[in-house]
Amino acid sequence: MGLDMYLSKKTYVKNWEHQSPEQKHEITVLKGGKPRQDIKPERISYIEEEVAYWRKFNALHAWFVNNCGDGEDTCQEMYVDEEKIKEILGILKEVKEILDNSKKIKKVVTGFGGNEIEIEVYEDEEKVMELLPTQSGFFFGGTEIDEYYKDEVINSIEVFEVLLEELEEHRRNGIPTGDFYYQASW
Repeated sequence: MGLDMYLSKKTYVKNWEHQSPEQKHEITVLKGGKPRQDIKPERISYIEEEVAYWRKFNALHAWFVNNCGDGEDTCQEMYVDEEKIKEILGILKEVKEILDNSKKIKKVVTGFGGNEIEIEVYEDEEKVMELLPTQSGFFFGGTEIDEYYKDEVINSIEVFEVLLEELEEHRRNGIPTGDFYYQASW
């Protein structure tokens, strides 16, 4: 249970009669080295790849909901265009820079069961929250700007940089780039 977050890439591969043989895709789904009988290659329209997965990075989830889902959070699929990928990458880099230059401080929070516990958080929490605020929710994870948050920021920067590099390489080579979609479940 918890906030599971997926970014997928869908590539259109449907074949049409008017296409030349060079334009057509050949798709076979194998299991144990043998074609699956329950999947008809001629019916396949899209290939979907999971390009990223996050667990309980609620700040990124909130960003996708607010910037790609019109503020609606119903576990729906949300289209994410390349400009949005560039936008969130810029925000993540700015957040990382703030955290890299911020001191860690001790903070007392109320944990599960109402117990007070001392944790380490980053001092420049307010600056970070202006750029990429956390979001509370049922099983959404913590809302502190701590080491977990920073690790997720760093991981996400890498994910989005790789995606943008792939898009650029595909463009240079005349390969279709596909479409990106974000979806969460909890």
